[in-house]
Amino acid sequence: MTSLFLAVLNMSITASYVALAVMITRLLLKRAPKIFSYILWSAVAVRLLIPVSFTSSLSLLQPIQPQGKAGTGYLEFIPQDMAMHKNPMMDAGISGISHFINSAFPAAAPASSVDLMQTILWVGSIIWITGAFVLLFYSAFSYVKLRSRIRTATLVKGNIFETDRITTPFVCGFLKPRIYIPTGLSEHELPYILLHEETHIQRRDYWLKPLAFVILTVHWFNPLMWLSYSLMSKDMEMSCDESVVQKMGDRIKGSYSTTLLSLAVRGSGLKTGSPLAFGEGNIKARIKNILAYRQPSSRMAAVSVLVIAALVLGCSTNPKPLSQSSQLSSQPLYSGYDMDMLMGNKTLYVGNHIKVGGLIGGMPKPGGLEGRGIELQTKAQPYGLTIYYEMNDSTEVVKNEVIGGEAFYRNAVLLLSLIDNVDRITYSIADDMGRNDDSAYSFTLTREQADQRLGEDVRSYGKDQTSLRQLIDRLERLKFGETGSTV
Repeated sequence: MTSLFLAVLNMSITASYVALAVMITRLLLKRAPKIFSYILWSAVAVRLLIPVSFTSSLSLLQPIQPQGKAGTGYLEFIPQDMAMHKNPMMDAGISGISHFINSAFPAAAPASSVDLMQTILWVGSIIWITGAFVLLFYSAFSYVKLRSRIRTATLVKGNIFETDRITTPFVCGFLKPRIYIPTGLSEHELPYILLHEETHIQRRDYWLKPLAFVILTVHWFNPLMWLSYSLMSKDMEMSCDESVVQKMGDRIKGSYSTTLLSLAVRGSGLKTGSPLAFGEGNIKARIKNILAYRQPSSRMAAVSVLVIAALVLGCSTNPKPLSQSSQLSSQPLYSGYDMDMLMGNKTLYVGNHIKVGGLIGGMPKPGGLEGRGIELQTKAQPYGLTIYYEMNDSTEVVKNEVIGGEAFYRNAVLLLSLIDNVDRITYSIADDMGRNDDSAYSFTLTREQADQRLGEDVRSYGKDQTSLRQLIDRLERLKFGETGSTV
């Protein structure tokens, strides 16, 4: 169940970014018919229901690229194996947010911290599933209670029923939706009410709203999803209001608003997902929207359709991972460092070998050395990275028969600044020149040593190119000395 909980968390985080995009777009489409805003919420629903998607260079989530499972169709902000790490980390897709969230996690050292994280996730999953069942039970109980109140309703005609046990009209039913109206409605009110409810039925809102509520119960822990559900319901009702005005003419705006106001009922707090009540929602906003509604021009309608289609497609697809070739900088190198490549491969996890390899490829290599691969230590702390080289020319790296630390110091510090959870960087250089019986040299720099030497957490320099350039400039002025050792 913990794995399911983490999958839901990842979907909810993705949907949160999409929901924010939809909310901003709603503001831009303020003067457009509300049916367009209503359709926009389908992008949020897709993200809440489907954990995977295809990648596209047109994705609007391009600035948000969590590094776990890149290119697999998943956007993994919280790794599935998070409970197994002593130093848990979350990747929010935006470095500043990730650093803020991860700083809240306690620094792990004791072996029991893994068990603690497993316990936290297990308790969290229990709370999540319990909350979802409570909401579903409440919704089902409310629906059964409502059905018992309207079971004595009298058939008026077709699918329209009348009863004195309700105070506002609504649509109820999943397979054969019916319109229920209270007794005592005047003849001039009925046409507006019935047309509004019939619009709900024609658009299958009696399915869509309960489905939206079920989705909400799965993601009940996310405040943005409650706000999204409320705004979606508001857009649904407003679009039906506009449909009534469009079909019956502007002359009915005043009387329609009066009818809406007279039949408005106050919400009961939690939404059950049904029924589709005529007086439901923000009555003041709906009346203002009815009075301000104007038939959209063909041009406005066409532009709105294009905007909606682009946003729904852009939010429903995953950002395309940057390939190694696309990360090559077209700009001049900075002190031998490919800045675009370094920032493009910045990662929270040393276990992401693709990103780590990209970082090493963006750094200058001392002459006379040939790369022989890397080794990642990720099973237990301290997490480490070992970079293997083979020496075929000692001119640039060997001084007095010892490999100079300055040849690797800068690169090691930059790697510690750009890989969040790595604890030590080791360089291993094999002497392939036929001297000293093929001796091997090693050089290791720990995070603690780097932080002490610079007087601060070196990861603070990895937030952007400007900070990284400052780190490079600072390292240029430092002398590390000869710290290589022969093994």
